[in-house]
Amino acid sequence: MAGSYDDRDGKIWMDGTLVDWRDANVHILTHAMHYASSVFEGERAYNGKIFKSREHSERLLVSGKLIDMDIPWTVDQIEAAKEETLKANGLTDAYVRAVAWRGAGEDMGVASAKNPVRLAVAVWEWGAYYGDAKMKGAKLDIAQWKRPSPETIPTAAKAAGLYMICTISKHAAEAKGCSDALFMDYRGYVAEATGANVFFVKDGEVHTPIPDAILNGITRQTIIAMLKDKGVVVHERHIMPEEMADFEQCFLTGTAAEVTPVGQIGDYTFEVGALTRDVSESYERLVRA
Repeated sequence: MAGSYDDRDGKIWMDGTLVDWRDANVHILTHAMHYASSVFEGERAYNGKIFKSREHSERLLVSGKLIDMDIPWTVDQIEAAKEETLKANGLTDAYVRAVAWRGAGEDMGVASAKNPVRLAVAVWEWGAYYGDAKMKGAKLDIAQWKRPSPETIPTAAKAAGLYMICTISKHAAEAKGCSDALFMDYRGYVAEATGANVFFVKDGEVHTPIPDAILNGITRQTIIAMLKDKGVVVHERHIMPEEMADFEQCFLTGTAAEVTPVGQIGDYTFEVGALTRDVSESYERLVRA
């Protein structure tokens, strides 16, 4: 299945009903389109099973609460909706997008308490997020924007508005021939890529930023647990950008990225080393177990 995302065969689940893909539309005065009152999840199904599905559904509800938007569906109902959508589209290996937003209603200003909260689930086939980076390592730009302070925005929410600087930064990176961008946070510490968490390797130990101003990714948590099970020491800490000069390896983690080796960030270079390859291969096995 290819082509424009609004012109495909298939079904999308919306507010409890499966609708034809091309008819899964909202009104132009949908609150979320104007004020970013939207939260979402990105998930992957492998061999018919969505990896960490329940954790994703739980986080969707938490994200909604963090932006003062109570999603009127339970975790069990969201789980059923995802299964129904996969089945309706005949997919076993797919990307799964659940999205909740404030729809059109009586309010069309900043406040939107009177507007209904909507929910949709779409699934589609999606290959490697960074193309052939699994073999040679992705090339990253350093973003000009910084991840904001948790005092300015609910950084623990997977909310649409938080991705605005991600889009800008990824466009700038792609214009330079890179596949992604790495953010620093508001304090100047290494933060994350536009849609993935970052890990570094030095002397057989792993270093990764504390998620105190970034999303604590579900894949991130999975990889930390996996590393600890392998007996690898993991340091969750604040990392200064200049420390990247001394790290030997680097990789990104995320539902879309899975585990992707990084070969370069700005002027810093990394090898696609044994530990990175082992983590990537172990993750591939885990998600299909």
